[in-house]
Amino acid sequence: MLPIAIIGCGPAGLMAAEVLSGRGHPVHCFDAMPSAGRKFLMAGKSGLNLTHAEPFPDFVRRYGRATPHLQAALEALPPEALRTWAAGLGISTFVGSSGRVFPEGMKAAPLLRAWLNRLRQQGVRFHMRHRWTGWDSRQKQDIRFDTPAGSISFTPAATLLALGGASWPRLGSDGRWAPLLAEREIALTPFRPANCGFVVPWSEHFRERFAGAPVKNVSASAPGFAPRQGEFVISAKGVEGSLIYALAAPLRDALEQAGQAAITLDLAPGKRQEQLQAELSRPRGRNSLANHLRRQCGLTGVKAALLRECLPPEILQNPAQLAAAIKALPLPVTATAPMETAISTAGGVALPELNEDFMVRREPGLFCAGEMLDWEAPTGGYLLTACLATGQRAGLGIARWLERHGG
Repeated sequence: MLPIAIIGCGPAGLMAAEVLSGRGHPVHCFDAMPSAGRKFLMAGKSGLNLTHAEPFPDFVRRYGRATPHLQAALEALPPEALRTWAAGLGISTFVGSSGRVFPEGMKAAPLLRAWLNRLRQQGVRFHMRHRWTGWDSRQKQDIRFDTPAGSISFTPAATLLALGGASWPRLGSDGRWAPLLAEREIALTPFRPANCGFVVPWSEHFRERFAGAPVKNVSASAPGFAPRQGEFVISAKGVEGSLIYALAAPLRDALEQAGQAAITLDLAPGKRQEQLQAELSRPRGRNSLANHLRRQCGLTGVKAALLRECLPPEILQNPAQLAAAIKALPLPVTATAPMETAISTAGGVALPELNEDFMVRREPGLFCAGEMLDWEAPTGGYLLTACLATGQRAGLGIARWLERHGG
């Protein structure tokens, strides 16, 4: 029996390996990095967000235009099933106040260790520092790798590509696989940053004083995206953080289509504009604007500095206009942050190229899963869930395909 090759040892590849090895198939997993799951571990450094506990109809809508292609896979591994799977590895989970689901202890490493141990017990063989370089020119089925010992060839019964997108290249998701698929005329969508920061041309004074400062308890919106409350961080080159990532897709699309975009900030979501105007209209006396904002409206530090950074002097001196600006402060962004700093990427293998089991229609026996497919979703557990779900679906698809073809 020929083995199955899984190229990429992130969540999608490992889930497919679990499905196939659990059914008795010999599985070989390859990865260019020295160890498995490097981006997975990095994602869990500040608390592994495994999935999300919101109602499933709302959950699947988070995948936007890709929902019809992903829904069957997500239905087969919904959030509750994913929590049960983690429990089977000895990892209990809990639902945070925002609905996000985390493992007890918050870290990715214990889950990954238990998972890799189970896969090895099921007979999965791992080949690290094996960079996939395409197919053998003489044998269409054979795949080739660059290794520390030189170039090698491998003959699989079927191949799953789970190579990630093009963010965090130092952890293995470098998108270098794209030209190899393009050579075989597999349709690809250009990579674009998703869940990313944005460039804001701060003044030198603002940058020096506030880079790294969190902006808490604000509401933000973007064109076509309803206001959402949360927090973000001022960076030396712009803005980043969970609230910004939630707006990333509409901001990125607006930049691409119109060459400009802006975030609208509500710096005082707990107050009405009329209340702010009344507070700001009180006599200021000898107080500076900063003191007046602090004493009357409770706006201090970076929030007050954002008003001074973004507004002309005449608005700062007009209580009605200033109150309106506090409730709807336009913050222009000029570009996305570099793609290699994004949490994830959109683009990759065009979903219509794949059948319902994520097999490439024109390449029988070749499957794709995970972030290398052209879909995107916000942070909050949606990214990891879809990687695991597409990996499971592709693994089951490989098993079905081999049954039909005598594998």
